Amino acid sequence: MLLTKRSERNRTTSGGLGLANAHAEEFALVELPAAPALLSTEDGVVVRATEQAAKLAGEASPAVLIGCRLTDLVIRDGSVSLLRARGGRIPVRPLTWPHADDSRLRVTVLVDVSDLAEAEPETTDNGDANERRWLLEAQRIAKVGSWVFYPETGEFYRSPVLAEFLGGSGAAQATDASAMVAATYPEDRDRAEQFYTDVLSAPEGELLEVELRDLPGKRVYLCTGRAEYNRSGRVERVQGTVQDVTEPRALERQLRDERRKLQDAQRIARLGTWEWDPRSEVMRLSSMLHEIIGKPTATPITFDSYLERVHPDDQGWVRQAWRPLLEQHDPVEVEHRYVRLDGAMRILRMHGTAIRDADGQDVLVGTAQDVTEQRAVVTRMERSSQRFTDLVSITPVGIGLFDRAERLVDANDALCDLLGYRLEQLRGMTVRNITHPDEQETSLPAPGERSGIRRRVPQRVLVRSDGEPVYCELHTSSSVQDDGTQFWLVVFQDITERRRAAEALRYQATHDDLTGLPNRAAVKDLLSHLLGRADSHRVAVLFCDIDNFKRVNDSLGHDAGDELLVALARRLEGGLPDGCTAARLSGDEFVIICQDIEAVGGVDSLATRVSGLLRTAVPVHGQLIRVSASIGAAVPNGTGAGGEDLLRFADAAMFEAKGRGAGKVSLASPALMASADRQLHLEGQLRDALNNDGLALHYQPVVNSDGVVVTAEALVRWPHPDRGMLAPDAFLPVAEQGDLLRELDRWVLRTALREAATWPARNGRPVGVAVNLAGLVPGGPEFVDAVADIVAETGIAWDRVILELVETALVDLPSRTRHEMGELVARGVRFAVDDFGTGYSSLARLKDLPAQIIKVDRRFVAGVGGDASDFAVARAVVDMARAMGRQCVAEGVETATQFHVLSGVGVDAYQGWLFSGAIPAREFRELVSCGPLPIPGA
Repeated sequence: MLLTKRSERNRTTSGGLGLANAHAEEFALVELPAAPALLSTEDGVVVRATEQAAKLAGEASPAVLIGCRLTDLVIRDGSVSLLRARGGRIPVRPLTWPHADDSRLRVTVLVDVSDLAEAEPETTDNGDANERRWLLEAQRIAKVGSWVFYPETGEFYRSPVLAEFLGGSGAAQATDASAMVAATYPEDRDRAEQFYTDVLSAPEGELLEVELRDLPGKRVYLCTGRAEYNRSGRVERVQGTVQDVTEPRALERQLRDERRKLQDAQRIARLGTWEWDPRSEVMRLSSMLHEIIGKPTATPITFDSYLERVHPDDQGWVRQAWRPLLEQHDPVEVEHRYVRLDGAMRILRMHGTAIRDADGQDVLVGTAQDVTEQRAVVTRMERSSQRFTDLVSITPVGIGLFDRAERLVDANDALCDLLGYRLEQLRGMTVRNITHPDEQETSLPAPGERSGIRRRVPQRVLVRSDGEPVYCELHTSSSVQDDGTQFWLVVFQDITERRRAAEALRYQATHDDLTGLPNRAAVKDLLSHLLGRADSHRVAVLFCDIDNFKRVNDSLGHDAGDELLVALARRLEGGLPDGCTAARLSGDEFVIICQDIEAVGGVDSLATRVSGLLRTAVPVHGQLIRVSASIGAAVPNGTGAGGEDLLRFADAAMFEAKGRGAGKVSLASPALMASADRQLHLEGQLRDALNNDGLALHYQPVVNSDGVVVTAEALVRWPHPDRGMLAPDAFLPVAEQGDLLRELDRWVLRTALREAATWPARNGRPVGVAVNLAGLVPGGPEFVDAVADIVAETGIAWDRVILELVETALVDLPSRTRHEMGELVARGVRFAVDDFGTGYSSLARLKDLPAQIIKVDRRFVAGVGGDASDFAVARAVVDMARAMGRQCVAEGVETATQFHVLSGVGVDAYQGWLFSGAIPAREFRELVSCGPLPIPGA
């Protein structure tokens, strides 16, 4: 509660004081002194007045004073109380006490002291005024205001300085405690009210304090209050001070913040402080230092007790290290091990120095920092650095350190060995000194940025002490030494052998393994380069194919064929004119590329020369083999033909020359080029047909002696959208030229096995299916896997699959290829030798063929009825096949005579028009369903 409440009653316009619902008669019998006296309630409202009081106030009747508040009638002016009367303010001295009959009522006697105030000499007024002015100035300097409160009368006095303080909150005219409370910060008002309440009830002489903020919350004031009691034990007066402590409190906060920051910094740095009085031997430690050494803050610390916890191995030299500080007061720095009470060992770095305290006495002060973790890090770094040094020393790649001027400062043994110098010779050399003269870049490459983008590693050609070049990759990194000096760390990776291997790989990629001549890839690159020049019209291409080379391979073996090809390659290399390049595309095909056909005398002259080089006798395996070549030539026709086109045109011209006989030469004419273009177009259509199942299979049955269909040969047909049904001989050459044979074989095998899986079985005996292979052959990439995948995909039984290969494909097979075929045979697949007898091999080689079925070529079958030689050959083949446990099938059986003759010599199965031609898949299913085919009579 507040000290007082001002009355809300106001003096009326008639000059009197009104009291609503007043009951003055209730207090008429209350006795008052025969003097200017007032009777008031606890809240200071006047309920009765004497005639003397009315007269002193200048009022006609005491009733005028009833209802007024004492604080309105009597006001305080410094040390003087003034009665507000009609004629002005009259100095009075109020005397107040509780009424004897009712303690709730107060009796106040007003003693007129006007005569005393008027009797004071003028000098006294001037002296008091000066004293008050000086006192006020002192309060302003000290930022202290004062206040006095009289509970009996409700009077409230505030000094001018306090009024100035309150002015900042808009309460400069505050006349009671309520106004002062309202002038405080909202959050502080409860404490303000409690303060005034506590002051009124505090024991006499006890000084109470509270800190409050002004209304804006910007200024802080220290408020004090003390109550003074009269003889009756009632509070006569309460006085106090208000001091502006904003700046001191801000400074205190700043000091607290700085102290907290210092403590935080010490805690983070694990740094404590100490003070040592040599006179008492007592050491005072900061709380952080107590925490570091693991001792309670209450534990007394002396120099000796400190030394007791120093590691036993360090105690002797640590004691000696402190002597300069103790004896000469010289600053010291000591780092040692310290064993805490809990047994943990820490490393402390101690600093100490001497200062003088306020009394002029010497005091030793210093710091102690726990550097255990830092020392562990340093130790790890030193060990890591040593490991790095050891690693650099033993690493097999050259490593060098260069200064900013790119002079070599240090190097490992590997770099010395790489360049052929001793370390003393290398030191001081610049990068330019160790760079090969032919190398354009003679400075270190900039360090690569770690951007996640893979960049090409810089390469340099260095020079050894003996002048030999060394190819190196340079990995460069910029680093800084302990003294801040920048240096370059360069790793020299010797890639000389790798470059040689890469060059060898590039050579292999662009040259034929057998002859060493440029291969197809090199030919394409060379033609692309030549045809891109302005004189591309002078370029000429000759396509050469060795005549009857297949016969050499078949009769003498592949080794003999290879030897022949190498010999011809050497003749071409040594006999071609300048500006001409010989290359081998594949097999027995050579290509001659001429940069300037006019310089060598024209196409005819060059073709004649090349033909002469390839028309020769070559000794092979002790035999003299005479060879020749068919040659096709092509030159740019002005239509923008590319390198592939020229090769294609020359190839077509070569086929035209070969058709005219061995050793012929043909120049690609416009008509031939157009035909080659049509052939290329047909190749594109064939690709589309393969990709879109645009081909079809017909099946020719193979029957036994009873006419039962035991197998069927799948024969591919092409229902061409423009040219009708095409037989294999119309598009197989196109497939071969377009490198489509492998894909064609895959399509035929997959389609044939899928359709055969649906054929009906007669008497539980399913019909097998035979597929001719020309591109997908044993020894080729993924042959076994490709066949196995297709069999698994179609679901056909393994023992129903027959793979037919020409005789030459099965001669002189490597062991790996025979092993692959053996894998398939073990699963049930059978291999058939197609057109046996046409491979220029003797019958003695029949036993070496890894096949289970022998198919006698139709040329021998055709004459068995009238030609004794054909009959003898057929009989010999059948007898040998039977002796070796192989099945024999006769191809091209067209007459009853042929059937009966072959049946008589023991042929197992027959295929030919006598029984059925190749028919579509649907018709073949119907044929199988009808049962055995009719057998012709003898």
